Amino acid sequence: MPKLIFLPHEELCPEGSVIDVEPGVTICDAALEHGIEIEHACEKSCACTTCHVYVREGFDSLNEASDDEEDMLDKAWGVDPDSRLSCQAVVDNEDLVIEIPKYTINMVSESH
Repeated sequence: MPKLIFLPHEELCPEGSVIDVEPGVTICDAALEHGIEIEHACEKSCACTTCHVYVREGFDSLNEASDDEEDMLDKAWGVDPDSRLSCQAVVDNEDLVIEIPKYTINMVSESH
């Protein structure tokens, strides 16, 4: 069973977190299920960038990003080569080290 290792994030998981997940789940769903409240303004439909994460280790084990995801990532804050939308990144059999960015661009909600 792969582990998702979340690096410390000031607001969402100050101590960091390590969770066991079943292959086939998205990073976003796994995080939410374990109390890491990754923002997902579009309800995980690949229509915003609020669930953007960096996959620092294990990136190549994830499913390939779709054209829609790549287009959305072009609009995300602080994108780098390790960036994925956590609602679209499906866990395989490899452990992942995940960093949640300090900021997101919330393109859907006006409360941010």
